[in-house]
Parts: sequence; C-alpha cells; structure tokens
Amino acid sequence: MSLFSLMWANLFRKRTRTTLTLLSVMVAFLLFMLLQSIADAFAVGPQIAGNDRIVVGAKYSQIDNLPYSQKQQIMAVEGVEAITHTTWFGGMYQDGKSFFAQFPVMPLEYFEVYSELMLEPADALQRFARERGSAVIDIGLVDRFGWQVGDVVPLISQIYSKKEDGSRTFEFEIVGTYSDNGRSSSFPVMLFHYERFRESVAFGGDSVSQWTVRVSEPDRADEIAQEIDALFENSSDPTRTTTEDESNREFARQLGDMGFITTMIMSAVFFTIVLLTGNTMTQALRERIPELAVLKTLGFTDMTVSLLVLGEAVLLCLVGGAIGVGMAFLLGPGLSVSLEEVLGSFEIAPQAALTGVGLSLVIGLVIGALPAITAKRLAIVDALRRQ
Repeated sequence: MSLFSLMWANLFRKRTRTTLTLLSVMVAFLLFMLLQSIADAFAVGPQIAGNDRIVVGAKYSQIDNLPYSQKQQIMAVEGVEAITHTTWFGGMYQDGKSFFAQFPVMPLEYFEVYSELMLEPADALQRFARERGSAVIDIGLVDRFGWQVGDVVPLISQIYSKKEDGSRTFEFEIVGTYSDNGRSSSFPVMLFHYERFRESVAFGGDSVSQWTVRVSEPDRADEIAQEIDALFENSSDPTRTTTEDESNREFARQLGDMGFITTMIMSAVFFTIVLLTGNTMTQALRERIPELAVLKTLGFTDMTVSLLVLGEAVLLCLVGGAIGVGMAFLLGPGLSVSLEEVLGSFEIAPQAALTGVGLSLVIGLVIGALPAITAKRLAIVDALRRQ
C-alpha cells in the first residue's frame, strides 16, 4: 500500500465526520470564488472605456447634477474634439425587479463620441435624432426582454415627474438597437432623446449627470482635464474630471468597497474553517495514537508518520477546495445572467481558481502542522499505553 493510499484510507475511517468537514471546506471555497469574482467585477467596473475620452462630473458627489450651460465652455477648451452628456433617469420597468440603466442623450453627439457603437437598422440614428419619443437599446436588453423595433417601453421614473400632469410614467418607442462590434456591452443601457426629457420633466431638464469629452490628443488628457476643472473651480458647480476608466470604477464602487467587504467575509469564513478542520484533525490524531505507535514499531520513521498526518490534513483541504472551485465554475454561467444586470460583468476567473487551490494547500499545512509535530514526537511506549 502506498503512502497516499494509506492517507486516503485513514481520512475516511470516520466517513460521516470527514464528509461533513469536506462539505464545510467546499462551501467555504465556493463562497471564496463567487465573492472574489464579484469583487473583481466591482474593481473593473462597466467596460465602455476609450483612451481618448474623459468624464466630467460633479466634484463632491456623483448624485449632483451639472448645468447644461457648461457645454459651450467645455467645448471652447483647446484639445476638446467632441462632447456628449448622460443623465441618470432612474426608471423602473414592469415590477421594478428587472434593473437596467436609462440615459437621455443627444443622439448625434452621443454616437459621435462613442463611435465604436454600431446601430441597426441603417436608419436608426436618423430616426433617433428626428423622433423625440424614440429610444435605442443595447442588444443585450433586447434579447433579455424580447423587444423588437417598434415596441413601446413604459418606464416609471423614481426621480422625475411630468410637467403636464405630475405622473411618473414615460413611454418610448424602440427605433433601433446598438452593440459594440456585435456584442452586448458589459453595462447595457437604454438611450432616449434628451429633448423629450428636457421638455417633459417638471424639474432638472436643464442639467446633466456628467459630460463625456473626446479629446484630440489622448496624451494631453490629464492636462485638458485640469483646464476643464479650472473653468468651474470657483463656480457654484465645480467639477472633477477623470479618465473614463476611473469614472467607471467610481461608479461601480458606489455600493461600497467590495474588496474590503469580501476580505472581511472571507476572513471570518476561513477562520471558522481552520477551527473546524483543525478540531477534526486533532480528534482524529487522539483516536489513532496507539495505531501510530504500531506504525513506528513496524519500521515507519518519525518523519514518515509525521508526513502521513500532515498529508491527511492537506488532502482533506485540497479535495474540499477543489470541489468548491469546481462548483463555482459550474454555477458561474447561470449566476452571470442575473449578476451582470447589477455588476456589468461577472466571470469566474482562472486566476481565482489557482488562488483558491493555493489557499487550500496553505490551510491544510497550517491545520496539519501541530498534529504532525505531535505525531513525530510520539514515544512508542507512551503511545501504546493509551486506550
């Protein structure tokens, strides 16, 4: 019998206890994989970033709006090539559980700045610019809700009400869909006409949430950003200009520092797992002390017996960790469908799997260290006296 076979047989001497411990380790590493993927998604943020774009937002809070009158001043800055804006509409669709973002935009300006986005059918952009009650929608949302061009989408805004009757229900006709080279964006959005928004709402029609600026020289992006902020430094609406990538990260961090939250949760989980598994291995060692003495009597060296005990702890953690990691990859595709609505992207990364396996190895070594040292120091005569 090989040393590995002996370890495996000893590990399952108490099948119920070992199975329950394996399930605990498996759940811990399943949580680790899922939470790590969520934290990675928040760290990356929605991916619609271009290196020639910068984002101008309110200096002190992302929920503060900026006056529409800033547009001409920003356009006058040297190096600014094009500008567009977005405003958070906060509309609910159906029962409100199906979240997606909606932005009122100026059609021609928006698709000039986001030139990588493709519209279908061919006349969609012209209709969008011409018809104020129209909207264009990311293909991911179209697939999700089964919409077609010509459908009318009702939204109930949680922020804005209508000027004419005070109601919060707005309806938009789909005139086209858009995609990023045929792919859905990681943060799918419904876009509708800003002029319809401005003329309909009771308040806020002359303000925007943020400006997106395309610069002619990406190498001067930081310099241009500073010039824009200097324009409004002493005004009632100061700005803070960042790269588009950083702006996306800040948007994702609005729900909190997910990296810190994940670390705290996983620290608690793994601390509990170390105590649980450590207690299991210690109890198993106490039950087998006479047997370990017999192994030493038969010629097993102190180091071999020590490695046998340590190997059982490592094997227990590696098997449980591998099952947990595998379960995460099996559940990942199903979870991504719902989580992408909030996170923008969700993917179980292979790097996380390597980290998980490495972590299970380390935990196994930590848990098995004390029992292994005890087994190594075990005197044959004293061990055989124990019942």
